[in-house]
Amino acid sequence: MVIRKPIITVLGHVDAGKTKILDAVRGTSIAEKEAGGITQHIGATEVPLSIIKKQSGTLLQKYKFDLKIPGLLFIDTPGHEAFTNLRKRGGSIADLAVLVVDVHKGLQDQTKEAIEILKSYKCPFIVAINKIDTIQGWRTVPGQSASESMAAQKQEVLERLDIKIYELIGQLHQKGFPSERFDRIKDFTKEIPIIPTAAKAKIGVAELMMFLAGLSQRYLDKKLEIHTEGQCRGTVLEVREEKGLGKTIDVIIYDGMLKVGEEIAVGGKNSVITTKIRALLEPKPLDDMKNPSEKFRSVKEVYAAAGVKIAAPGLEDAISGCPVRHATEKNVKEISEELQKIKITSDSIGPIVRSNTLGSLEAMVKLLEDRGIKVMKADVGEIARKDVLEIMPVADKDKYKGVIFAFHTKVSEAAEIEAKKNDVMIFKNDVVYRILEEYEEWAKQEREKEKQEKLSSIVFPAKITILPGHIFRNSGPAVVGVRVEEGKLKKGVKLMKKGTVIGRIQGIQSNGETVTEAKKGDEVAVSIDDAVCGKHIFEKDNLYSYIPQRDFLSIENLAENFSAEEIELIQFIKKMEEKVEA
Repeated sequence: MVIRKPIITVLGHVDAGKTKILDAVRGTSIAEKEAGGITQHIGATEVPLSIIKKQSGTLLQKYKFDLKIPGLLFIDTPGHEAFTNLRKRGGSIADLAVLVVDVHKGLQDQTKEAIEILKSYKCPFIVAINKIDTIQGWRTVPGQSASESMAAQKQEVLERLDIKIYELIGQLHQKGFPSERFDRIKDFTKEIPIIPTAAKAKIGVAELMMFLAGLSQRYLDKKLEIHTEGQCRGTVLEVREEKGLGKTIDVIIYDGMLKVGEEIAVGGKNSVITTKIRALLEPKPLDDMKNPSEKFRSVKEVYAAAGVKIAAPGLEDAISGCPVRHATEKNVKEISEELQKIKITSDSIGPIVRSNTLGSLEAMVKLLEDRGIKVMKADVGEIARKDVLEIMPVADKDKYKGVIFAFHTKVSEAAEIEAKKNDVMIFKNDVVYRILEEYEEWAKQEREKEKQEKLSSIVFPAKITILPGHIFRNSGPAVVGVRVEEGKLKKGVKLMKKGTVIGRIQGIQSNGETVTEAKKGDEVAVSIDDAVCGKHIFEKDNLYSYIPQRDFLSIENLAENFSAEEIELIQFIKKMEEKVEA
């Protein structure tokens, strides 16, 4: 057993500086020009321990990190999809994540989405609060550590930074994550470190790498133990078409090793693919990448932890996020079981979910289940007409569960037409935070619409008083002036006196204008058919709306829409009606 390099991924909102952070890590490391320096793998950049130690300097002693790990392996395809594809049974192969936050913008949509995904995968992270060099008055010296850069600032500039950091601490707290500026933390097991960075000026890179290395070694030591030889364990980061090679897979290997000529098993769209490795390819070193003709070099073998491009026959149906193993009977069975577990087909009354990769599909299913929504079907691929036909019976039973989610994938024209024809909702977005937000907003609006329809169909409670001197017509219909004492009076409602119905409201007028309802405190003229003034009704009489028995149950279910006084009036009317019926 040996300790491998921790695998680090970088997440955050678009334009927060994810790529710039990776460029800063790579650029700073390349500048060191050390023997055995930075190495680029497919989808990953390896930073050796010697460079981390040189950059961190006295910081390692200050924070009591005695580094023994061989270095760090940064996944240099930043983004949520890359992270979700770094999957293995039970979680992510990423050991730590860097959450990049714009110092002026705090937690934005995609940052919130990243936090949801990190929480779902139980992946620890640190925060890089980026672009500190854009704070008013900041003195920028490229290449400094965060500590050196902050020490060079005026007090009022540091106060501006602190305001931004404490705003971020508040936002992270709301998401359930206690955090603090890295140099103020007393217990790293209880708080997430926030490191001020300026990626363009390569400020804060020393702390970033030092904390990633130190914290991963201190708290993830058992997870980092691997076999350098024997059974390979890896995951497909991307499936790519390469000129002259056909379909290839970019793989991150986190345990064991692979050799050219060995047979591997890979998760595919329909079943497990078994194939023989034709070539293992790595890029030339980063500073030689300008020449496209020398993009890759062939290697005979590759050891964990590393990224490598695999060229082999039959990879057309390979899926990003799928496991890669040596093709033993046991491994083929395990991969098949894992595919079946993620690609759900169940009897649950729930939505259909499709995505373009297994990793993002799993993330979507997890986030829905966190919201108490069980998925009926989840699979990789585009939304087809068949999906719409399958979800229609679910929508008939429960419209809120009978929906389709198209996450990072296409909706076929036939599916669009069928969905429109049958009022099936398809939620389509490339951002999981957005797709769930759109669904929740739709569900909220639909429930509000249903509530208003139910409220409009029931008789509202009302108590009115006939005003003295305001009898305008005695009958045919009777027209009188009234005050609404409680509740809401509506056109068409039957009125009763002492539990006996005396007529129906034909119309309501307020200041000469016809209205459909009057609320508490309003004084209006009403016309009442069948009622005769002086026989059925008199000045100062109290009249009540007659509520049919069937409406009382609906009113109980909608009780939160009535005031305490209206609830009391409903109970009074109910007892009055029961007394008369008895």
